Amino acid sequence: MKRYLVFGIVGPFVGGFVMLLTTTYQSGYWTETNLSEVAKLFIVFFKTLQYSYLFGLLPALLIGAVEDILFHIKRINLAWRIVLVGAVAFILAALAYGSRGSDSGAVQFILYGMVGLIPAVLSTWLVHRFVEEPQPVHAL
Repeated sequence: MKRYLVFGIVGPFVGGFVMLLTTTYQSGYWTETNLSEVAKLFIVFFKTLQYSYLFGLLPALLIGAVEDILFHIKRINLAWRIVLVGAVAFILAALAYGSRGSDSGAVQFILYGMVGLIPAVLSTWLVHRFVEEPQPVHAL
C-alpha cells in the first residue's frame, strides 16, 4: 500500500512539473529567459498543482500497479524493474500526449515521453529506497 502512496504523491507532482516544462519549451517560452520569467513558471506550477493531481493521479497509480506486478516476479531485479517501468511510462505518456498541438515529430514524442519516464523512475527508486519491501514467500 505504501508503494501506491509514493506513486500517488510523487508522480503527479514531478510529472506536472515536467509537463509544464515541456509545454513551455514547445511554446517557445525559453527563447529569452530571465529570473522573473523563471519565477512566473514556478508561480504557474503551484497554481496548477491541483490540476496536476486531478489528472495525474490515476496514471501514476497505474504505473505503480505495473511496478507492483514487476516486483512480485522474483527474476526481475531493481535495475530491470526501473528500466521496464520507465519504458512503459515513457510509451504511455508519449502516446497520450505526443499528438497534442500542431507540432509532431521525434522531439515532441521524446519530450512528452519524459513526462511519464521521469516520475516513474523516480517513484520506483524511492519505493525501493524508503519503503520496506516484503520478500515473496516460497512454498515448501
